[in-house]
Amino acid sequence: MSGFKAFILKGNLIEIAVGLIMALSFAAVTTTFTEWLTGLLPVSDDIFSGEVGSFGAFLNAVIAFLILAAVVYFFVVVPYTRAKERFFPSEEPGTPADVAVLEEIRDLLKARGGNV
Repeated sequence: MSGFKAFILKGNLIEIAVGLIMALSFAAVTTTFTEWLTGLLPVSDDIFSGEVGSFGAFLNAVIAFLILAAVVYFFVVVPYTRAKERFFPSEEPGTPADVAVLEEIRDLLKARGGNV
């Protein structure tokens, strides 16, 4: 079970899923905006007989996108971030252990009189 927990929290699975959800939702916004915009163009040979596209559909898609973004953020991203920090805390700031060992070796060589 701990391997699965590590796979879910350490991997980029959640980030990819959130990105896919947001991209698909934004695709709907882009599609309705394009339909609305092209609806403003003349449809037939008569330049004055063009139909106006539905701005309401575009506004609906934008609002749906914002609601979906809020839901994904508060119900997926925030809990994921908290779980990731709880189970896999970030390293404390400072010198990494391997660099600290190398610095200690350097200091010991200096103390012995070696050229470093």
